[in-house]
Amino acid sequence: MERKIRIAVFGCGFWSQFQIGGWQELPEAEVVALYNRTLKKAEDNARRFHINHYYDDPELLLKNHEVDVVDIITDVDTHYKFVEMAARHGKHVITQKPMAPSFAIAEKMMQVTSKAGVKYYVHENYRWQPQFRRIKEIMDSGVIGKPFRCKTQFNTAFPVFETQPFLAQLEQFALTDQGSHQYDVLRFFFGDPHSLYCRTQQVNPTIKGEDVATTLIVMKSGVVCEQEISFSSLLEREVFPQTLLLIEGGKGSIKLEPDLVIKTTTREGTVSETIQLPRYSWDHPRLSVEPPSIVACNNDILQDILGKAGAETTGDDNIKTVQMVFGAYESSSQNKIIIF
Repeated sequence: MERKIRIAVFGCGFWSQFQIGGWQELPEAEVVALYNRTLKKAEDNARRFHINHYYDDPELLLKNHEVDVVDIITDVDTHYKFVEMAARHGKHVITQKPMAPSFAIAEKMMQVTSKAGVKYYVHENYRWQPQFRRIKEIMDSGVIGKPFRCKTQFNTAFPVFETQPFLAQLEQFALTDQGSHQYDVLRFFFGDPHSLYCRTQQVNPTIKGEDVATTLIVMKSGVVCEQEISFSSLLEREVFPQTLLLIEGGKGSIKLEPDLVIKTTTREGTVSETIQLPRYSWDHPRLSVEPPSIVACNNDILQDILGKAGAETTGDDNIKTVQMVFGAYESSSQNKIIIF
């Protein structure tokens, strides 16, 4: 019987329940221990997910347990510290997005893992959402011809700061939180960017960072993308956390509407389909689109660690998305087009 990949989870805040639950759906993986700076949170998660070991000292965890991978689900400002620690112990590393609080630190994390000879991944799950995988299949089929323009929208007024209050304290918010996802989806669809121009706004006076961002991106493939993010848009219908989109091609279009309805239009008419999502015991009623993509992303990383397939969201790949995020901040602050 093949040995399971042993995972230590660092960080037991709100998002950890999805990561731990996602790993436990995969028979080739086992979460063996948890770390959190507040021991009670680690204990609560350990009890909920039937994990025997939990710590408030990460070095002690790594000393006491045979671990293959450290999954880091802590605040972005702590990512480098824990990546360096895991690499020093010879463990493969996964971090949440955004990879790092700056492009320079992201590069340092790449260097430290490369030097240690360990694999580094970023848990970028949005590209694994079932509706996006299906849209990519439709595009690749050629039914709408060659895509030439795309518009994606993540516009909401949902009170995200109630469950994740630390977001309100971030000096950089909308682009690091959602730009990381939205830009990566565009890269998944159309390849890498040639250039971008971004404008950010702060509408909510109670938070520190920007809550609105509008970006025009020209991809190397020639597709022109308009990307909207807002956490202050009170709309007729609240669809958080869904992304809506329209892709136009030479022979037709693909539209993603609320409730995961995909409409493919050609000269023959419109075909509509609704994506059905699997449900899990650990999922969350307002985040139903997230769990299937977390399981799929975790499995993609797991198969790479096992040597059975190559992962999509490696550090080498995701740093290109990080470059877009911080390029967007530079574009907005200096009012200029960024060329990659």
